[in-house]
Amino acid sequence: MRILLLTTGGTIASVETTEGLVPSLDNSILERIVKINFTDYDITIKSLFQLDSSNIQPEEWQTIAKAIAQEYPNYDGIVLTHGTDTLAYTASALSFMLRNIPIPVVLTGSQLPLMDPLTDGIDNLRFAFKMASSKRAGVFIAFNRKIILGTRAVKTKTSTFDAFESVNYPVIASVTTKGFEIRDEYIPKNQGKFELLDGISDQVFLIKLTPGFQPNTLRHLAQLQYKGVIIEAFGAGGLHFVRRNLIAELKEMVQQGIIVVVSSQCLFEKSDFSIYQVGRKTLEAGVIEARDMTTEATVTKLMWALAQTTDPEEVAKKFKTVYFGEMTM
Repeated sequence: MRILLLTTGGTIASVETTEGLVPSLDNSILERIVKINFTDYDITIKSLFQLDSSNIQPEEWQTIAKAIAQEYPNYDGIVLTHGTDTLAYTASALSFMLRNIPIPVVLTGSQLPLMDPLTDGIDNLRFAFKMASSKRAGVFIAFNRKIILGTRAVKTKTSTFDAFESVNYPVIASVTTKGFEIRDEYIPKNQGKFELLDGISDQVFLIKLTPGFQPNTLRHLAQLQYKGVIIEAFGAGGLHFVRRNLIAELKEMVQQGIIVVVSSQCLFEKSDFSIYQVGRKTLEAGVIEARDMTTEATVTKLMWALAQTTDPEEVAKKFKTVYFGEMTM
């Protein structure tokens, strides 16, 4: 199996310095580690950049997507090493940018650097390579002996090895005493030929609603020319309208052509604006429900959709379309 290993930095490639951990592991060292531990694959290593994932932003997503689009015809699968802090954002973004990618693209990283004797990086790479050689098309995350759909992963822990959860969706594969078990029924099927759709907008703002949040904050976002606003509301989808009328402001934003998406602050289960009066008033204002999407998928999908068209109705249509299992309809 021909596997391409793309590196971007992160903890997995970090070394200790006087300023703390810095992603600067030499590729020659990585090559030795790979040759010793992964003899079953024909692995080519290419470095894209050496960045802490806090510094990986939309421009880096585009670089990664273009590199994968250029290289994928030459390989059976691609593994991308990445810092864990924004790994789920990158996985979601790539899921939309690499439409109908015909091979597995598997992101992984570690909680301890590869050079640490107790690193989890070797195991994570092992299962990433296993998924990359599985011939299952799509974007996935390999971490702590499980495979998660790229649009369903959330980092939920800062220091333990079991750092990622598959939110509102079963894990795609896991390792048990029976071996590496893949649940094919949960892998979305490609819907056409591969397309690189790497346009991305950085004019998206995310708000976590708190009691007493001031509506005039939303006016400032409109003045700053944000094209999309995501509000993480309470519970199944509640926003206050007594004394501080958020719903009136949201309606005004929608009328100005700004896409407004409202989700739940709850990590698990879906938002449902049909249950309560506050939710129904929100829907009447013209906002879009994120339903059971993760924050990472909601943000990157809206950023991606806004770059595909300037027509608000088309943006809304794209956001409501399920592309890679990111939302349950």
